Amino acid sequence: MTNTLYDALFAPHTDSEATFLTLDDGTTVNYGQFIARVGQLAHVLAKSGVASGDRVVVQAPKVMETLALYGATVQCGAVYLPLNTAYTQSELSYFITDAAPRLIVCDAKDADAMAGIAGDAHVMTIAGDGSGTLTAAADHRPTTFDAVPRGPDDLAGLLYTSGTTGRSKGAMMSHKNLLSNAQSLTDLWQITSADRLIHALPIFHTHGLFVATNTTLLAGAQMRFMAGFDPETVLAEMPTGSLLMGVPTFYTRLLSDARLDRARVANMRLFVSGSAPLLAETHTAFEERTGHRILERYGMTETNMITSNPYDGARVAGTVGHALPGVEVKVTKDEKEVPRGEIGVIEVRGDNVFKGYWNMPEKTAEELRDNGFFITGDLGVQDEDGRVTIVGRAKDLIIAGGYNIYPKEVEDVINAVPGVVESAVFGVPHPDFGESVIAAVVIEGVGLTEDALAAQVAPHLARFKHPRRYIIMKALPRNTMGKVQKNLLRAEYGGC
Repeated sequence: MTNTLYDALFAPHTDSEATFLTLDDGTTVNYGQFIARVGQLAHVLAKSGVASGDRVVVQAPKVMETLALYGATVQCGAVYLPLNTAYTQSELSYFITDAAPRLIVCDAKDADAMAGIAGDAHVMTIAGDGSGTLTAAADHRPTTFDAVPRGPDDLAGLLYTSGTTGRSKGAMMSHKNLLSNAQSLTDLWQITSADRLIHALPIFHTHGLFVATNTTLLAGAQMRFMAGFDPETVLAEMPTGSLLMGVPTFYTRLLSDARLDRARVANMRLFVSGSAPLLAETHTAFEERTGHRILERYGMTETNMITSNPYDGARVAGTVGHALPGVEVKVTKDEKEVPRGEIGVIEVRGDNVFKGYWNMPEKTAEELRDNGFFITGDLGVQDEDGRVTIVGRAKDLIIAGGYNIYPKEVEDVINAVPGVVESAVFGVPHPDFGESVIAAVVIEGVGLTEDALAAQVAPHLARFKHPRRYIIMKALPRNTMGKVQKNLLRAEYGGC
C-alpha cells in the first residue's frame, strides 16, 4: 500500500537538484534538499510518538522548516492541523482540546504559554529564523524515512472553520480530497515546472497551503517563498516570476504603486485571486494597468476549490467561473435544484469534498447529504452556461483580507463585557480588505465608551477579527419576529 499524497507530491522529487524555494535571505533550496529535510523531520515526529491518524497541530512562522513539517506529517501518516498565527491562547485552547493532538509545534516565543494548554501533547518549536527544538532535533537524523502507508480515504489534514452558531468545526480532509484538487488546478491553470510562483500567502489555510503549495509540488515548479505579503518585494520579484496567487487586498495594494505596469509584469503568466470577492473596479484597473485579467476562483475549507474562471476564455468580473473538472455544482431551494438564472444555495459534490466534521456527526449530517452533496450555505446563481456568481452568504459570513470571520464568535466576546446588553456584528464593503467588521452595540448606563469596549474585546480575538468601528445604539433593528435585521445595519453603515 502506498501513501497517496506523499507519493504524488513529495516522493517524485527525492533526488532532484531543481530549485524549489528561494527564501527572503536569498537562500535557495532544491527539491532534493527539501525532501531530505522532510525525512529528518519525519524521524523526529515518529520519535515523539506520532503515528498514523495522530494530529499534529502547527502554529508556527512561515519558514521553510514549517513547510517541510507539512510533508513530514503526511509522510508519517499523521494529520496536519495548521492554525492561524494570530489566534489567541483562549482560541487555541478550544482547538487543542477538540483535536487532541499528539504533537504541537509553535513559535519558540510561545512555548511556555502553549505548554500551559497542551494537555497530553508534546510541544516543540520553530522560530522565525528556522531554529527551534524541532529543527535542532532533526539536524542529525537520517534524511530518508519510509512513508507510512495511507490510502485515498485516510485523513491528511484537519482544518477548522467557524460557524455562525456553536463552536468551530474541524473539516476532515482526506488524501484524495487534497490530491484531486491539486491535480485539477494544476491542469486547469497550466502550471508546469517552468513556473515560478510568488508565494506571499499564509500557509495555515487552504489557499496558501493546499492550493499554492500542492500545485507547485505536483508540477515541480519553483516558489519565491515570502514570510508575508510585502508589495515592495512582490514588485521586485515580478520580472522573474510567472504566477501570483493572492487575495483582493494584494491587488488593491499593488495598484496603489505606480511601478506596477506592463513592463514589470512582462514575464508574469497568471494572476489568481480568491478567499474574498474581488471588486469589478479592481478587475478593470488591474487589466488597464498590466494587460492581465485576474483569474478569480471560488472555494471553501470543506471543499478546497470548487469553481474557477477559465485559463483560456472569458474571465468575467463578479463571477467565479465554472465547476472544476470532476466537481458537480448545483443551486437549490428547499433541496430541489432551481432553474438556471435563479438564486439558491450552492451545493457541491466531488472528490474534493471533505469527509465530515471532526467529532460532530450531527453537524456533518446537517451539511453533507447522503448523496454526497455538501451544502455550502453560500447563495449563488448559475447562468445557462453553468458559470457561477456568488450573490450572498446565507450565514452572514464576513471575509476581510481573505480571512473568514463569523459574527457570532465576535458577538459572544462583546456580549461578555460588563455593561453590554447585546450586539450585532456585520460586514461592510472595504476597498482594500473586501469587507471590514462593524459592531452595533447596546449598552446600559453611560460608563462604557467605544475605546473601553474595544480594549476589553481585543485580548480575546485575533486581530483580523477586531471590529473596525463600534456603533453605540439604543436598540438593534428587528423584524416582527424579533430577528435582528443586519441588512438594515449594513445599508445604513455601509459607508463606514
